[in-house]
Amino acid sequence: MPTTPFAACVRRAARRGAWKTAGPNGGSRRRPANAAEPPEETCMTAWMRNNLTTQGYCLSDAEKRELAVGLRFSTGLCLALVVTALALQAGTMLIALAPIGAIAGFTARHPFDYLWNGAVHHVVGGPALPPNPTRRRHAFKLATVMLATDGVLFLAGATTAALVLGGLLIAACATVTATNLCLPSEALAWWDRHNPRNQAVTT
Repeated sequence: MPTTPFAACVRRAARRGAWKTAGPNGGSRRRPANAAEPPEETCMTAWMRNNLTTQGYCLSDAEKRELAVGLRFSTGLCLALVVTALALQAGTMLIALAPIGAIAGFTARHPFDYLWNGAVHHVVGGPALPPNPTRRRHAFKLATVMLATDGVLFLAGATTAALVLGGLLIAACATVTATNLCLPSEALAWWDRHNPRNQAVTT
């Protein structure tokens, strides 16, 4: 029957979705992914974890929980920089951020991922980040266009339009940082589900 790459990803992640808890002798035992989560592991809700799957990540629930902070690092740092640029109405700063977004959109890793993998995660804990999936990279491409356009608007003196566009960019960046909800990824996932050309036929 036909299936989509998205559905296949969900199945692969589910097969790896068991997490470990302490056994009676201090060892570890595996519990099924659909078992009740211990209180300390509920910082990322099931909806937030599903949002990561929509972005294209093929990870188990345990892996998503371990990466809860790391996967927010690049977008959170971008959010802080964009807020600063808008507060200063610094068009040149926004344009300077555009190449960073372009690298994130057209390569497997966001430049800030290297900062996390090379230094930050050794200090704060947590695993290294995996490569960014295609849908997440497409979202970075859209952000690149918005950054460059916003910078040009500021430099052209269209401050009101620049602030409106910047507000939309901040809202999108804050949403994905806080909840993993990426609207471009949601749109691409909808397209994949409704476009037969993206379906792989299995026998």
